[in-house]
Amino acid sequence: MVKPARTSCHWAGGYGNFNKLDGDHPFKEAVPGAFVDYPVRFREGGRVFYFNFSLAREMGLISRAHPDDLTPELTRIVLNTFSLQIINEYDSAHHPELLAQARPRSYMATRYLQLQHPSRKGFTSGDGRSIWNGWMAARGKTWDISSCGTGVTRLSPATGREKKFFRTGDVGASYGSGLADLWDGVAAAMMSEVLHGNGVRTERTLAIIDYGDGSAVNVRAYTNLLRPAHFLHHLKQGNLRLLRQVVDYYIARQVANGEWPAPVSGARAYRYLAQRIAADFGRMAARFESEYIFCWIDWDGDNILMDGGIIDYGSLRQFGLFHHEYRYDDVERMSTSIREQRAKARYVVQTFAQIADYLITGRKKNIKDFRADTAVKSFDAAFASHREELLLYKLGYAPEMHRRLLGDAVFHKDLHEFKRIFSHFERAKSKRGPYDIADGVTWDAVFCMRDVLRELPTRYQAGEHLLDVHEFIRIMRSRYASREDVLVYPARRRRINRFQVLYRRLLERAAMLTGRATGRLLAELVRRSALINRYERITGDAALIASKRLIKSRNTMNKNDIYKLVSGFASDQILSPERRREVPDTLAWDRCARILYQSMIRVVAEYREGL
Repeated sequence: MVKPARTSCHWAGGYGNFNKLDGDHPFKEAVPGAFVDYPVRFREGGRVFYFNFSLAREMGLISRAHPDDLTPELTRIVLNTFSLQIINEYDSAHHPELLAQARPRSYMATRYLQLQHPSRKGFTSGDGRSIWNGWMAARGKTWDISSCGTGVTRLSPATGREKKFFRTGDVGASYGSGLADLWDGVAAAMMSEVLHGNGVRTERTLAIIDYGDGSAVNVRAYTNLLRPAHFLHHLKQGNLRLLRQVVDYYIARQVANGEWPAPVSGARAYRYLAQRIAADFGRMAARFESEYIFCWIDWDGDNILMDGGIIDYGSLRQFGLFHHEYRYDDVERMSTSIREQRAKARYVVQTFAQIADYLITGRKKNIKDFRADTAVKSFDAAFASHREELLLYKLGYAPEMHRRLLGDAVFHKDLHEFKRIFSHFERAKSKRGPYDIADGVTWDAVFCMRDVLRELPTRYQAGEHLLDVHEFIRIMRSRYASREDVLVYPARRRRINRFQVLYRRLLERAAMLTGRATGRLLAELVRRSALINRYERITGDAALIASKRLIKSRNTMNKNDIYKLVSGFASDQILSPERRREVPDTLAWDRCARILYQSMIRVVAEYREGL
């Protein structure tokens, strides 16, 4: 069970709640044996590179009135709380004197399934370089906080493969270091704030500790950091007791946080678990595919949170085009592609249907028995319906119109045909074929359909009827397209013309269904699609390059400017009209921060079509 919420203190300037992040966590009591405990010690030489003031306020770690100022006192307590390194098995054997430096409480590394390990049942896998700092209950929510880069644990793939313990910092074996990269943490902080601002469920970066040698401790927070992988290893091992304990713990937490309805128990709760993950994962898979978010979802349920939120930005990317042949090279295996994410998410749902049945009946049935389970059907329905809603949204139709439009048979039929043509152009690939890149392999997409959705209503509003085929191609042509990729042949000409006819038919039908003048509705689509499909949209490439520029300039800026830059950058990239907030006035910033911010925005425009 989840422990009763610890009441947060309301204070004008104190930092007492940081002291509660001392390694204690209700998961330890609820699921004993599902983690490895480690003593920790203070790691010298760190400085606070980034602190997320808005998240800290939301979590109750600082008061609502606290300024965006990394004061000496706040700096000290952030370092004292998060600048940690575990005393692992190697240390205990070779440097037992380090145990004298250990904090009073131990910190857990949780066990979960991981495909990088030789064991397919999760006996050796889990948090390989992370520990959980603790939990925080404040303002109606309970948060989990964990830190990546705190040292190599026995759950690292390196130990699983080589059957020996590693010294933290060892670069001789893959996954053997236990440290995290500063640039990786900064890119994750920027990307997670952008996605969070746009309504995507994701962990967020609370703090980054920089050690000056390229390594960092990256502190992340979310209301529930459990992944499907935390459940699946108990299933694979046939450990019904621990499986039930972790499921009951998860359900209690979700109810306590208000994420789930009033408490249910027993068979009803377990069936609801399967149905809830089906709905969440269906919407998540549709969102990722529609927004070109590459997140390595696989059978192990490792790189995703239980509610479909994003965790671990190491391999995550947001593409500028639908680069659906891109695969991440993870040393010994290639990742799934963005189109394969749907099938992998569906399989995770199928596995939770198996888990629910196992918990109810006490008998573990074959996974194949659940291919047509109601949860799997719910996933398919959620994926299909949300994908249609997302296409309407990208076209510029406001969410309050979607139900009325999709409920109309005529509109829905035209939308289905429009979606088919849209997908044809979206998935068109370069004649160049696949090729290797720094972190994997890709095969370039050639058309930018966001540009079409942004420009088309503007041209129609200006009085144009049907765009010339060559002009249409000019608008959607990306920098990846060769002359051969954009040749006009009869079938392509027909698709382009039909695309425009259907666009206009959808507009006219929507105007009739909502009782609006066509011109007025078109003006609304122009306004909304200009933001939703804006030219400058962040990609994974842009986030990495912008983060490296930020790191390079860190010694020339005021210590508070990095938060300004990250939060301002994220605000600029909120492309949802419903969630858009005021972009900060950079004219009030220091000259160095202002110049760097403008440079980062230019990077977004330059790499807008990339990976």
